[in-house]
Amino acid sequence: MPFSKYKGYSLRNKVFWGFLLICLLSIASSSTLSYFILRNNAVEQSRTDLQKKSESLMSALDYAVSHVQVDSKDLPTVLANDIFEIADINNQDIIIYDLKGEYLISNKDFNLIAQKKLPIEVLNRVLTKEGRVDIQTYDKKIGANVTSSYTILKNNMLQPVAVVYFPFYHNDSSYFSVFNKYVNYIIIVNLLIIALAVWLSWIISNNLTKAVTKFSDMINRITLFEKDPEPIRYYQNDELNQLVKAYNKMILQIKEQKERLSFQEKEQAWREMAKQVAHEVKNPLTPMKLTIQNFERKFDPEDPTIREKVKTMSKTIVDQIDLVATVASAFSQFAQLPEKNNEIFDLNKEIKKIINVFSDDSIYFHSNKSFIMMEMDKTYLSRIVTNLVANARQAVSDERESIINVDTEQHQKRVIITVEDNGTGIPEELYNRIFEPNFTSKTSGTGLGLSMVRKMVEDYKGEIHVESEVGKGTKFTIHLPTNL
Repeated sequence: MPFSKYKGYSLRNKVFWGFLLICLLSIASSSTLSYFILRNNAVEQSRTDLQKKSESLMSALDYAVSHVQVDSKDLPTVLANDIFEIADINNQDIIIYDLKGEYLISNKDFNLIAQKKLPIEVLNRVLTKEGRVDIQTYDKKIGANVTSSYTILKNNMLQPVAVVYFPFYHNDSSYFSVFNKYVNYIIIVNLLIIALAVWLSWIISNNLTKAVTKFSDMINRITLFEKDPEPIRYYQNDELNQLVKAYNKMILQIKEQKERLSFQEKEQAWREMAKQVAHEVKNPLTPMKLTIQNFERKFDPEDPTIREKVKTMSKTIVDQIDLVATVASAFSQFAQLPEKNNEIFDLNKEIKKIINVFSDDSIYFHSNKSFIMMEMDKTYLSRIVTNLVANARQAVSDERESIINVDTEQHQKRVIITVEDNGTGIPEELYNRIFEPNFTSKTSGTGLGLSMVRKMVEDYKGEIHVESEVGKGTKFTIHLPTNL
């Protein structure tokens, strides 16, 4: 499955859980908002009902006492019959107290009235405030909120004559039943929305991650060794289309840059090669010229040793010509390696044959396996190992006995070849130059050995590294892939 290695942090999972989180937040926010709206509506409805009932009661009582001028003591007589009619019409209990808080009259039986006298603090609040006084309490017996409403009753002369009390029962929690019904519906609807969102998010995220994975794979395959990276063909007009255009533009630029670098590298390489060839050829030509000039200057046909002198001169010139031929051969081999003739063989057995040519007891071979089968050109392998071992022998230190270790290891699909010596070592500042075609730290040689080794290793998609410490030795490590 694409992106499975990223577990919960994959792009697909982020899109999926993002959709799901949005849906859950939508349910939570809509439910919370509905709760507060219904609760506020219930409280507002209770307040409105209380206002209407209060106005209706007081209008009826005002009308009842408006026919004659009354005082507090007259109310039980004046309202003796009307209070029952008013209470029944409004479906509301009514209790009337005088201005001292003493009970006067009620539609309820006196024995059923819990509050026979008004508390002094309540009475003071009612008498000192214009309008109705409401006190909120909770009745545990009936499980409802009670608003104790107190209002001043005035006679037809607008003089206060009594305090009218009536309890208004209302259950503000009734909105919970409405809320529960609403939540049941909204949960069902939102579950359907969640299911749809999960399906859509899965489809969208899967398509998105498939496209991104495809692009990522193609980008990862871009290397300097790949001949022509393939452009991505994507026909959707979305944000990914911009990414595709940028990628396709990039590979064109990479191709142009590779061609430019390849040309520059070849040009530079041939320039350096020409300099090196000229230098190496000039070295033997100078002694040849001096030898001939010296012979001509001292030539004496009558000299009895003339034959020996001619023979010596001829040998000197031939040796110098052989040296020129050697230089030319070395550069020819570097310029054009032979065609590879791959074959399957035992790497350990072949390397043993190669190092036996040196007839040197100080060369030791080790391997982590008895047999390591390899498919490559034996000539390439011979040149690689021979060059590295020859360099190790030439780096011998005068302070200790030379020891050269040649090791082979196989780890899964990789073969590792190491050549390590205990010689003089390579200075760290020369690490980056030892593989250059014309570089050598020796007084003789063309400086092409390690360049050829690296070229042959890279021909087999391998890598070569060097580790060295001055005075302790050098270690060359080659990594080669194998499919056997």
